[in-house]
Amino acid sequence: MKKVLRTVLALGLGVFFLATAFAGGGGQQAAAKTENKLIIFQSKVEITARLEEAAKAYKAETGVEVEVWSTTGDDYFLQLRNRLANNQGPDLFNLRTDAEISQMANYLEDIGDLSVASDISPDLLGKSGGKIVGIPYTVEAFGFIYNKSLIDPSKITDYNSFAAAMKNMKAKGVNGLGLSQEAYFLIGHILNTPFAIQKDVPGFLDKLNKGEVKMADTAEFKEFARFMIAIRDNSYNPLEVNYDRQCGDFATGKTAAIHQGNWCFPMFSDYNIKFQMAFMPFPLFGNDKLAVGVPSWWCVNSQTSGSKKKLAKDFIEWLYSSETGKKFLYDEFQFIPVVKGASSAKLDPLALDVSRFTASGKIIPWAFNFWPAGIIEVHLAPVAQQFFSSGMKAEEFLAALDKAWADANKRK
Repeated sequence: MKKVLRTVLALGLGVFFLATAFAGGGGQQAAAKTENKLIIFQSKVEITARLEEAAKAYKAETGVEVEVWSTTGDDYFLQLRNRLANNQGPDLFNLRTDAEISQMANYLEDIGDLSVASDISPDLLGKSGGKIVGIPYTVEAFGFIYNKSLIDPSKITDYNSFAAAMKNMKAKGVNGLGLSQEAYFLIGHILNTPFAIQKDVPGFLDKLNKGEVKMADTAEFKEFARFMIAIRDNSYNPLEVNYDRQCGDFATGKTAAIHQGNWCFPMFSDYNIKFQMAFMPFPLFGNDKLAVGVPSWWCVNSQTSGSKKKLAKDFIEWLYSSETGKKFLYDEFQFIPVVKGASSAKLDPLALDVSRFTASGKIIPWAFNFWPAGIIEVHLAPVAQQFFSSGMKAEEFLAALDKAWADANKRK
């Protein structure tokens, strides 16, 4: 009986160890499968669907599976930061400002060894601690995108001519200038101009951060507040309008101009637009320059595994150097080329305008890249929301912006 029992136990243990071995093998296979999958998380919603198509094309060519995480709303950076802090971060992600790069420095891999990095102007690369950590998506610009059949930009050159045009449009039943409810489109981009036209942008920002100057006491911001009141009093309430409707109202002639960037042109493909459009600068203090900059950088997660880092780098190289990748960059994403020698025959009218302003040197910087991280969504947007939902006066608006700025600096 003991001999039988020992035999049964031996057989049982043998089955157990065999099963464990198979389970372990399956676990290793699952791990290997996971290691062969690239996870991308990025905030540029306009290209999400096309990026997913690029992921399929990449798998067809390389065998590497690519999963694209999408996001909606204004909390991308918060989501990214939380995911990375909890070791659930993506392998490849994007950052949008120098402040974000500074804040996320511990999660940024040195990608200066990428061959594409040497073919891009150093001024466009994302950098941290002397290392190259970001490859630019493209260059973009924002300002007033206007309907040429409704607006003559030569007649809108300062506050008085702008306010008069807004009132005339309203009398005709047309929105003169449309904003939308999303944080960057409501306040982030348009507030850039009074910063960008300062004689010493870094110096002004440094003084503002230290509390040595205030927006409420600065001429460019006082004028900016007057522009915002003219928009509030003569157009629709942007808090009731999302990005899709903002673009749709422009495409259908309900709005004469929108404060937007060239990235919105693909939105117009669903409309049978019969008018010509172009860029004009926000004419604050007679400004005649377009705000041009890098919208986002591709960044590799330094905390992920070595094999995952290689997958992320390989994908970037493929996107910028392979024929398929470039087709997606320039034809599908409609990005303006940043790689030396690269060109696109399919630049839309707005992208062509960006190239024209850039080539002529009529550009101002994206000063918001140097604002405290998260300030637009967390601090400035609520002020703008209050402004557009009340009769807030110019001085009250600027005082609220100054307080928001001080609060943002306390969180740094």
